[in-house]
Amino acid sequence: QVQLVESGGGLVQPGGSLRLSCAASERIFSNYALGWFRQGPGKEREFVATIGWNGAYYANSVQGRFTISRDNAENTGFLQMNNLKPEDTAVYYCATRPGTASRRPEDYNNWGQGTQVTVSS
Repeated sequence: QVQLVESGGGLVQPGGSLRLSCAASERIFSNYALGWFRQGPGKEREFVATIGWNGAYYANSVQGRFTISRDNAENTGFLQMNNLKPEDTAVYYCATRPGTASRRPEDYNNWGQGTQVTVSS
């Protein structure tokens, strides 16, 4: 299946920014939806953002701070994260599914390995 590799995570101070990338091994973003999810320590995996032909959607906790996008020509999806907060600390995963954007992790059939984002002073 299509391989997904996240990158761009790291340590950032509160109020800072990071841009995560999700590189796909094949050109799939034109027909597939992209989702970003995260899992903090001791917490359930949660929805962050998704984009498909039907639009882009965000979790309330990141609305106005994060922006999801994709570049079909380069087979890459992105998550721009601004004004980061300590509660954003988590492993971030990208995932894809055929069809429309979805907030539900169970709808996605292909996942990357995750990238760590740590927001701390």
